[in-house]
Amino acid sequence: MNWLDQVKWDAQGLVPVIAQEAATGDVLMFAWANREALAKTAELGRAVYFSRSRGKLWFKGEESGHVQTVHEVRIDCDNDVVLLKVTQTGHEPGIACHTGRHSCFYSRLQDGEWIPIDPVLKDPESIYK
Repeated sequence: MNWLDQVKWDAQGLVPVIAQEAATGDVLMFAWANREALAKTAELGRAVYFSRSRGKLWFKGEESGHVQTVHEVRIDCDNDVVLLKVTQTGHEPGIACHTGRHSCFYSRLQDGEWIPIDPVLKDPESIYK
C-alpha cells in the first residue's frame, strides 16, 4: 500500500501539518497539505503545503525565501496529523511566520488577553514585496 493511502484525509482531501524545528523542538507553524503537497514534501525534502486561501500548492518560502528543509516526516497514532521536523532557513534565527517572527505561536494568554511575547525579527513589509 502506498504510504499516502494510509493518511486519513479530511472531507476536503487535506491533513493538518505541524512544522517543528528539528534543532530546538520549537513548534513553528501549522498548515494544511493535500496529497500532492505531502508527496512533494517527501520527494523534495522541502516543506510544501496547500494554501486554502489561494487554492494551490504553497512551497514554503517561495515569496519570503524562508524555506523549510525537511529532515523527518512523521504521522500521529490516528494517521490524521502530520509532523514535519524542519530546519527553517533564509534568516538567522529562522523566520517561519508571515509576521516576521520565528514562530506563528508568538502570543500567550495572560490575564484574559493574548499578549505577543516573541519579537519581530524582520519587518514583514521587507519580506513580502
